[in-house]
Amino acid sequence: MILAVDASSVTAAAALCSGDGTVVRSDFLHSGLTHSETLLPMIRRVLGDTSVADLDAIAVTAGPGSFTGVRIGVATVKGLAFDRDIPCIAVSALEAVAYQFPEENAVICVVMDARRGQFYNALFRVENGEVERLCPDRAVDGVALAEELAAYDRVIVAGDGAQLFAPLFPAGEVAPPQRQYVTGHGVALAAQKQKTMPAAALMPVYLRLSQAERQLRLKKGES
Repeated sequence: MILAVDASSVTAAAALCSGDGTVVRSDFLHSGLTHSETLLPMIRRVLGDTSVADLDAIAVTAGPGSFTGVRIGVATVKGLAFDRDIPCIAVSALEAVAYQFPEENAVICVVMDARRGQFYNALFRVENGEVERLCPDRAVDGVALAEELAAYDRVIVAGDGAQLFAPLFPAGEVAPPQRQYVTGHGVALAAQKQKTMPAAALMPVYLRLSQAERQLRLKKGES
């Protein structure tokens, strides 16, 4: 059994899945950035009678996304896995969203609002149920991304930045609200292609410095 967890944005999700990705139980919350209060209770609800010690692995979105949310998600999973020596799997939050469109034959453009006119983004081609990554996770200017997408015939825009990005690329199909966010099931499916690691090796993945870190570097005279 695999526990899949996400806290990378304003939403939080968890799912208990079998080895092939079939969902046993799942939960999803869109209550703002209150993950420090809601994530562990959500995980307990999803686990039900299943003991953490009985898990084969725990998958978590390690980024990109909200700096606070990613830290909480990764720290929570490390806490659950460390003492019990449960393998962990780091998953891209962007890739987890792409796995929610298995029936579409299209390029899935996943965007998360990175502020300052930028988006966290990755592109995936979905064809006959298979998900192919077209580029690494990145922080990209919205206008430049729209120009890049013009090369593709059919583009579905998903992620929590979909509505914000949509005016920049009117030709894209905006995913319905219930499919714009990371789900536990998406995390579990994306985890199937990733290698496991010990809890001690699990780390957040940031595509750029946080505002606080940028200000600290400026004070130190670093670029």
